[in-house]
Amino acid sequence: MRTAAAPDSISTLYRDHHGWLLGWLRRKTGCSQQAADLAQDTFLRLLTAREQAAFRVPRAYLRTVAHGLMVDQIRRRALEQAYLEALAAAPEPTAPSPEERLLILEALYRIDRLLDALPEKTRTVFLLSQLEGLSYAEIAERLGLGLRTVKRHMHAGFAQCLTALLYS
Repeated sequence: MRTAAAPDSISTLYRDHHGWLLGWLRRKTGCSQQAADLAQDTFLRLLTAREQAAFRVPRAYLRTVAHGLMVDQIRRRALEQAYLEALAAAPEPTAPSPEERLLILEALYRIDRLLDALPEKTRTVFLLSQLEGLSYAEIAERLGLGLRTVKRHMHAGFAQCLTALLYS
């Protein structure tokens, strides 16, 4: 059993499996440049991981990490596309500068990750409150929940936001 505890084990993993991972990603993405970027990001993720994992089945582990990175990339592109469409529909004087756009996109990515980390019910309750402006009583009625349960979900949502603010 190999572990990723030392950079030399990562280099061995890279040497032994990079070509295979690159081919797998090329088939998945249909783009050799995107595949190369994702392969490099996969190994970079392994190098910078706080807790190093044991590799019993290295290719399965690499595939899982790379797949997660592909999903993140697709979500980022969808967020960016939605933002650009909203921006295109805005009147010209309200269009932000390129620097402001980058800051807005980064904030959207962080918000998306934050919301994705919430349990589904908590996320739904939180979004109904924050985006649709529903009161706790209206949310409770719409979702068939007790008012106390809605408050508990909102508390969890706000706690997640506060934690993200404190540690970002």
